[in-house]
Amino acid sequence: MIGVLIQNCGLLLLPHIKNLSMKFKVIFAVLVMFICHQLYSQTFITVKGKEIIGTDGKPFLMKGTNLGNWLLPEGYMFKFKQASSPRLINELFSELFGPAETKQFWKQYLANYITKGDIHYLRSLGMNSIRVPFNYRLFTDEYYMGDHGIQRGLALLDSVVKWCAAEKMYVLLDMHAAPGGQTGDNIDDSYAYPFLFESKDDQELLCSIWVKIATHFKNNTTIMGYDLFNEPIPHFFDAAHFNPLLEPLFKKVTAAVRTVDKQHLIFLEGAQWASNFSAFGKPFDDKLVYQFHKYWTATTIDVIQPYIDFRNKYNVPIYCGETGENDDTWVESFRKLLEQNNIGWHYWPYKKMKNTRGIVSFDQPDNYELIIQYADTVRNSFEAIRKNKPANLDAAKKAWYQFIQNSRFEHILPNKEYIKALGLKAAAY
Repeated sequence: MIGVLIQNCGLLLLPHIKNLSMKFKVIFAVLVMFICHQLYSQTFITVKGKEIIGTDGKPFLMKGTNLGNWLLPEGYMFKFKQASSPRLINELFSELFGPAETKQFWKQYLANYITKGDIHYLRSLGMNSIRVPFNYRLFTDEYYMGDHGIQRGLALLDSVVKWCAAEKMYVLLDMHAAPGGQTGDNIDDSYAYPFLFESKDDQELLCSIWVKIATHFKNNTTIMGYDLFNEPIPHFFDAAHFNPLLEPLFKKVTAAVRTVDKQHLIFLEGAQWASNFSAFGKPFDDKLVYQFHKYWTATTIDVIQPYIDFRNKYNVPIYCGETGENDDTWVESFRKLLEQNNIGWHYWPYKKMKNTRGIVSFDQPDNYELIIQYADTVRNSFEAIRKNKPANLDAAKKAWYQFIQNSRFEHILPNKEYIKALGLKAAAY
């Protein structure tokens, strides 16, 4: 639309431009280029100094949630203690119900766990944005959650971005699991080591996936930006070895993204579960946002002061990408601390079964404990798998599929006091 208006304006003015002196022609051309740039740039969320700037040109403070457990399932959200990652959950389900049935389960799960109704509800609460965690495997030919194919991830993201656009909400794309693993734990669906930092092949795959995503969304103004990878380098790995590798890899991925997309923001998470900014030096791009995560801490200024100091030192925006999983009093206190210091937030998670420490919950199906009991037994041999399966597999299977139905938006159970603690409109549902 903007391009059409500019083109039409230029055609109307063309006869008059011919009569101008060369000096005024140059001035006019520069002015038109400036106006075009401003009109185009302001359609994207951007940054200015310490502020994130909305599409209206005003400071934008993120208030939202994470769509956890949708595109990257986590075992604890299924009430499993041992099967903690997508790979282990898939293995568990395949042992119980077979690979073909598990494939069908995941297809139904992806189509139902998050829907248009969920996004509309979140907007009705007063949220302005969401963070969408995903697994890199959705953009490869690797089998993952019932299927494979490099276009599948884009199709899933397109759906949620479309829903958000209709609600005037903004989306942060979060690669929660990167090739090789950036964390080396269950949350990145890896093999217990952050191989990403030592593997050129994994790094090239990481860059190529982000280029694919950025190419697809480069003109989409509902997208706030790209969270390159989640919670790198836990405290139990050698920080002296890994931390110096973090920023160079962020620079490499950012450079790849910038070959196709120079507009969207790039979000960088600190080391040690996104808590340590000491691995960062001077900002290397003009559209960076630095992200930290905080769980189970005090709600006092000293907890976030290092991030505020970093913001002041480099004149850049900071943001809390994950926090929560706590009682209502803590949630309210920490949220107010963030807002008093001009720090936006996405609380974790939006939805979780049989849980009061999140925005909404849903009922645990009858007989679901049969699946939990099997998940938490020793399954280190074929004999153990056969021996420990539930006697009533039909009841377990019914509970398995009922999990999907119970998680649908129509059956959610809002945690109203938690919602109030976030300063949102709890009475909307």
